[in-house]
Amino acid sequence: MGCFECCIKCLGGVPYASLVATILCFSGVALFCGCSHVALSGTLTILQSHFSKKATDHDTLAEIIQLMHYAIYGIASFFLLYGIILLAEGFYTTSAVKELHSEFKTTVCGRCISGLFVFLTYILGVVWLGVFGASTVPVFLFYNIWSACAAVKPAGADADTICVDVRQYGIVPWDKGLTSVCGTKLSDVCNSSEFYLSYHLYIVACAGAGATVIALLIYMMATTYNFAVLKFKSREDCCTKF
Repeated sequence: MGCFECCIKCLGGVPYASLVATILCFSGVALFCGCSHVALSGTLTILQSHFSKKATDHDTLAEIIQLMHYAIYGIASFFLLYGIILLAEGFYTTSAVKELHSEFKTTVCGRCISGLFVFLTYILGVVWLGVFGASTVPVFLFYNIWSACAAVKPAGADADTICVDVRQYGIVPWDKGLTSVCGTKLSDVCNSSEFYLSYHLYIVACAGAGATVIALLIYMMATTYNFAVLKFKSREDCCTKF
């Protein structure tokens, strides 16, 4: 066998679907975790600078953001490891399906591990659909604030009647101090660098979550197909074995 034929044979064993899914998954998780981390910190800064009168008004939100930061660290670490494992599993199952090695035999343990990855990937896909939905919430909230700011200048003398109260979004409890901002002060909020950066980072984080959902869908299709073929091959071996 020449060098060219050997290279073609090796390339035939590359799990391209899993490889594309891994790259997309790493990119999506990196965008989601990195942008969400910075955007959450910026949101707290905006609240402290423009809306909250006392530090105790948003102490619960500060604790939640701190917990979300820790969760982001965990998500990034988990998907780094899980993506590598799924890519390795893709190489294993692709080699088994395409029978690149004549003496290669699938085992019951290998098929069980493949089935376990199929189940976990389906569960993670459902979870990330929820994460993607949740990531649209801050985008919607920031868009509402930005829309209110856009209406301030055309309103002229009536600009002070255009207000944003973060309590109506559940960010700060209703029993806390006055948290509404109106007119030119509201424009100052939207013109601040923290608002501009956080708003766009939330959009990118939402896109990253969507990319991760697509990557998990590709993982689902690849792992389900490989598992089904491996299971069929194992039955075929039992039927033809004398």
